[in-house]
This record gives sequence, C-alpha cells and structure tokens, in this order.
Amino acid sequence: MWNSFKTDAYAGQIAETVVIPGRRNVPIHAYWSRPLGVEKAPSLVLIPHMPGWDEWCREAARRFTEHGCAVLCPNIYEEVGHGTPPEVARRSMEQGGVPDSDVMDDVAASLRFLKAQPTSNGKAGVIGMCSGGRHTFLAACTVPGVDAAVDCWGGGVVCPPDKLTPARPVAPIDYAENLQCPLLGIFGNEDRSPAPEEVDTLEARLRELGKDYEFHRYDGAGHGIWYYHTPMYRQGPAMDSFDKTLAFLDRHLK
Repeated sequence: MWNSFKTDAYAGQIAETVVIPGRRNVPIHAYWSRPLGVEKAPSLVLIPHMPGWDEWCREAARRFTEHGCAVLCPNIYEEVGHGTPPEVARRSMEQGGVPDSDVMDDVAASLRFLKAQPTSNGKAGVIGMCSGGRHTFLAACTVPGVDAAVDCWGGGVVCPPDKLTPARPVAPIDYAENLQCPLLGIFGNEDRSPAPEEVDTLEARLRELGKDYEFHRYDGAGHGIWYYHTPMYRQGPAMDSFDKTLAFLDRHLK
C-alpha cells in the first residue's frame, strides 16, 4: 500500500529505454523499470495511452516499480516514427491509430521479454489508461499469459458497429467470454468515454459470464483521474484507486 514501507528497508530501482523485438519481430523501443535488491519480482506491461509514449507513462512505470513490479512500457507508436510524444501521437491519430492486432503483438512480445528475465517470479499483468485501458481489456481476452489486468477508464470497450474502424474492427466486449484473468476496473462517473452506461453494459456482461472482476466507480470524477498534470486529476479518487490497484496486483501477481 501507499506509504507503508519500513523505514529501514532497502529501496532501489533502475529505469532505462531498451529495444525489444515487437510486432512481426521488428525492434521497438520500450521503457523498462525494475526494482533492485530482490531475487524475484512480478512483472507488469504498461500500455501507453493516446497522449503517447510519454513522460507520464514513464513516471507511472517507476511508481509501480517503487511498489515491487518490474514494468515494461512498449512504444506502440514506433511505426509512425519518432519525435516528441505529442508529435508522434498526432501522426498516429492522423493515420487512423495503431491497429489492435499490432498492439496485441507488442503486448505479447513485452510479456515474453519480462517473463524471460532471471528475476521474474513468472507472473505478469497488464495495465493501461484511456486507450491503453481499452487495449488492456483486449489483451486480457486475447493474449496468452496475462495473469491480471487493470483497465483504467478505457473508452471504446463497448462500441457500436458504426464506430468500428479498420484499426479497431471488433468491439473488445465481444471477446469478454475469453477473459482469462482477474480484471480490475477504475472509472469516473462523470466520464463520457467510457460513459457510465457503457461501464454498466460491460459489468453486466462480465457478471453474466461469471468472470472474476471488480469495478470501482467514483462520483465527482471524470476521465484521467490519475493525471496530476491536468485539470482532470482528482486527488481523493486517485489515491483511493491507486491503493486498490496496488492491493489487486499484490493479490494476483505476488
């Protein structure tokens, strides 16, 4: 839990950019943070959100490493070229977004990389915010080897046919029957993507299928409640949901 470390305990981590084999075995950059001073650690793939493979994602990776996870955040926007995160994200949007199949291949490659490390405890989860939350749900249903998943305000999991695109040809909820691991969902009740009605629909489907899930929904909060660098940040819901996320990862990965 937050702020529950022992003051005499060793703490250390290392974080760096690396290159791993991604989709179609093409090299992609990734940000890799991992704890020091531990023999075995759980792993976590952090899928970037639509603002890009950005500084916030790197800080989030280190924050989860502070709590014991080796975290890999792959640059799912690699094929649109390099630049600042806003520049790359804009180019990706102009090109219709990254195909779901490519993102899932990058997630699968990230899982293989993490589980192959000698310090891995053999368990790995997936987490994402915004579009990364949508990708997280999709990965939990379609990518083998995911042991736990955290969907933070992922819009588009419930998607009508007229909103599907060549890059996103199937609504993730249509794969819900294949959900293979425990799922945690974090949502704001004032969000519009996903709207509360969409979260209701997803929850009803998971309940119908008897899946292992828990959703936490916050009044007075909309989209991006962890984004402390934006007006969307909501201190109370952010810290409560972050603690719930840490507890969830502890139960299922440690």
